[in-house]
Amino acid sequence: MSKGPRIFLYVVGFLLFILVSAITFTIGWRPVLGARSRPLTNRHFDSTPARLARGEYLARAVLGCLDCHTEHDWKARGALVAGRAAAGQIFPGEGFPGRIVAPNLTPDQETGAGKWTDDQLARAIREGISHDGRALFPLMPYPNFRHLSDEDLASVVVYLRSLPPIRNPLPPTSITSPVKYLIRGVPQPLTQPVPPPDLSTPERRGDYLVTLASCGECHTPAINGQPEADKAFAGGMEFKGPWGNVQSANITPDKTGISYYDENRFLEAMRTGTVMGRPLNPIMPWDSYRHMTDEDLKAVFAYLRTVKPVENRVKRTASAE
Repeated sequence: MSKGPRIFLYVVGFLLFILVSAITFTIGWRPVLGARSRPLTNRHFDSTPARLARGEYLARAVLGCLDCHTEHDWKARGALVAGRAAAGQIFPGEGFPGRIVAPNLTPDQETGAGKWTDDQLARAIREGISHDGRALFPLMPYPNFRHLSDEDLASVVVYLRSLPPIRNPLPPTSITSPVKYLIRGVPQPLTQPVPPPDLSTPERRGDYLVTLASCGECHTPAINGQPEADKAFAGGMEFKGPWGNVQSANITPDKTGISYYDENRFLEAMRTGTVMGRPLNPIMPWDSYRHMTDEDLKAVFAYLRTVKPVENRVKRTASAE
């Protein structure tokens, strides 16, 4: 081979090496290869009264399933539209990379989850893979739901199966490039059992609940979609939509956060959606969290008292009229 072609091959090989290395050590290969996913199984979750009650509690009061998968009346403090529980919605907020749709979770055969298997639901909830194999946009907080114990997962699926079917045709989620490829790197298969959580102290119980309720996702500021680790729970995440333009509050025990809260004030805020007479913006899903038991709300507060105080004075912003 003459010198010219040999040099050309060396250059091409070197450029390919650089390209492969750049992809490997930056975005990884998942945007190209597709999301990691495990094969579906034929597992089925038997319905029991205990599971049905636990699943309703988790879906309604902790995980936010009904809050995200139900239309809201934003002129009525964000109340869920009656008769549409879990029937899905197109998210109305601004700033998303495309159209994000929370699907119909009711067992309607044509427009809902009636034809989905139990394991398809389980995989979507904890692993971020939809029933048709797509990577879910992580507005669905499946990275947190990974911590949902196996029994709690079974309870949620049993409850969703018990809902009355509601016909509600919705368009598919449509995410713009390059985000639709980048999110393929988020899902991670779960191949080991998830044991029951340690609930031995209020703080540990609260840690489990705060994780499942995704408090940190809304109350931690982010840069280019990545949370600022040193500002966990310090607030400042911006939300724009029919509820107005609002930033999440600092809920650390710093003087710029909720150091002035005691347990009773925290419970009052979660139960009534007001703090010293000031209404919380309805984008804060207090209407869901108010269904938590006193024991669980007190545990959430106990855990929040243990997080690192972060000085971050969040400016109050306007709500929708």
